[in-house]
Parts: sequence; C-alpha cells; structure tokens
Amino acid sequence: MAACEAVLTVRLVRSFEHRNFKPVVFHGVSLDQTVQNFVQLVRADTMKIIHQAHGAKTNELVMSLEDDDDLILRDDQTLRAAGVANETEVAFFRKEDYALYKANPQTAW
Repeated sequence: MAACEAVLTVRLVRSFEHRNFKPVVFHGVSLDQTVQNFVQLVRADTMKIIHQAHGAKTNELVMSLEDDDDLILRDDQTLRAAGVANETEVAFFRKEDYALYKANPQTAW
C-alpha cells in the first residue's frame, strides 16, 4: 500500500434510534482525494469521523453527537485535510436523520 493510501472503516448508519449500522472496510483509499469523491465511492450523504487509531472512543454506540463543526466531513475537502488518517473510522448517514435524532436522542429496542 502506498504512503498516501489508507484503510478506512465506514459505518453505514441505518437507524440512530435502533443503533443499527454496518461497518464496511475500504482498503487502498487515497487520502488526497476529496471527500466528495470518496462519498461517491461509498454512495453517501454525510460522513463524520468516529474514531482514529490510538484515540479515545465515544460512549455512544453509533457515534458522538458532539463536535459536528470539526468532525463532519465537507465535500470540498480532501480526506487528509478533513483529519482522516490510516485506520480512521467514519460514519455514513442521512443528515436529516441525524438532525432528528440529535434533537431528541432517544433509543428504541
């Protein structure tokens, strides 16, 4: 794997309320591509950094509801500029669903 390529885990979030997601691992991801190009690869709507290698994890099972300004990836950034590094885990979700859940973070079983 080249130095500018990374392994990324993407959580495909289906439901915040039911804590339903599927992790998918992508190998050989160029960190110099834009978030928009990576999103097209994943067929996404919104992405947010969940965890980076050797970093602290959130207590939320799906993802943290904090630091959206820093952690939600913008389409015009490269993955590297957005703070994505090798072995970073990101969530992939509909922004509208996230806003509804964030306004009332209740889980259902």
